[in-house]
Amino acid sequence: EVQLVESGGGLVEAGESLRLSCVVSGFPFDHYAIGWFRQAPGKEREGVSFIATSDGGTYYADSVKGRFTISVDKVKNTAYLQMNNLKPVDTGVYYCAYSDYLDLAEDEFDYWGPGVQVTVSS
Repeated sequence: EVQLVESGGGLVEAGESLRLSCVVSGFPFDHYAIGWFRQAPGKEREGVSFIATSDGGTYYADSVKGRFTISVDKVKNTAYLQMNNLKPVDTGVYYCAYSDYLDLAEDEFDYWGPGVQVTVSS
């Protein structure tokens, strides 16, 4: 069974950076998609960024374009989310998720990590 574990969260000040990591195991296919989602208190979960390991195709939410970068190291089976110029609105629990499908559709991510807290102070 696919398992994911996130790390790298924490408390930072506005303008600072964090890099989240997501170790993936148990996946059945050579190619897959990884997504990063976040949920702020009192708000619905939103898709932040996705990547397909087949061709490196990516998706970014408008709110993070130019600040966040998603990547994946298939040798280490680890996905990353580099978050620069963080803002208080980026605060939330960040989850990585796995999909067998490569079209980066938000509703096709079936396996989820437990999440990691990111808090950005003003």
